[in-house]
Amino acid sequence: MNFKNRDLITLNDYTTEEIKSILEKAREVEKYEKTREKRTILQGFVLATLFFEPSTRTRLSFESAMQKLGGSVIGFAGPEATSIAKGESLMDTVRTVANYADIIVLRHPRMGAARAAAEAIDIPVINAGDGSGEHPTQTLLDLYTILKEKQKISGLNIGLLGDLKYGRTVHSLSVALGRFKNNLYLISPESLKMPRETIRDLRETGIEVHETQNLSEVLPELDVLYVTRIQKERFPDLEEYNKVKDAYKVNNALLERGKENLIVMHPLPRVGEIAYEVDNTKYAVYFRQVKNGVIIRMTLLGLILGVFE
Repeated sequence: MNFKNRDLITLNDYTTEEIKSILEKAREVEKYEKTREKRTILQGFVLATLFFEPSTRTRLSFESAMQKLGGSVIGFAGPEATSIAKGESLMDTVRTVANYADIIVLRHPRMGAARAAAEAIDIPVINAGDGSGEHPTQTLLDLYTILKEKQKISGLNIGLLGDLKYGRTVHSLSVALGRFKNNLYLISPESLKMPRETIRDLRETGIEVHETQNLSEVLPELDVLYVTRIQKERFPDLEEYNKVKDAYKVNNALLERGKENLIVMHPLPRVGEIAYEVDNTKYAVYFRQVKNGVIIRMTLLGLILGVFE
């Protein structure tokens, strides 16, 4: 399969077999990372990280991934110190940066920004989150985490909890989980339900989709509980946010009602939806997710820049 010079805007642009291939390659790359092999394979390549929204894990893991393979990084973590503050357009910014780098990772608050950027330039663009749209590299690291923890990524009962309306992470992930024939439990307040078109598309593929507001009711069925925060920054009305911000609290007492081998995932950051007491339990895998993010992004950079077969 040829990934060289391809954009990654949405996983809808990649076949199921291509996704499987990325996950298989990640297993190899994880060995490189542990043994410190191939630490110069991207020497001479430059990654530009253009982050128009705050980020810790995504930005730093891409930068770490590039440097672990010997490449260099340029970019910014906020537009305040760039010509964007003077009124420069996104298209002029990416056209300029394309002359300095071999690949761009872009996060932007506007849905569709990554696609527009990719169409404007000749070097590859990776979407690191576009508003409430998609976050495909997060989905890949989530799939990789499930594969490592459960030894499979199909035939599971997976609960997505929290902000399913604005959460770009769960938008991408739900579609990918559907491709691998998992049963989905969508758990959210009424006002934060998954977009209807996403549910329609899932059901058209024959996937079982269960919607509920009651986590306790469905928890005993779940193999994976994927928790998301209620995203204050996406709400047009702060009063609406205040109504739902404390809708769910995952703690040890709740998790005791779940399966013995239940795993709890979270894309992070968290703001109270998972109690800190959960961190040291057998259920918590969210900090292992963070590590898997570096592995997946090493894999993607190597494949798209053409140094991995």
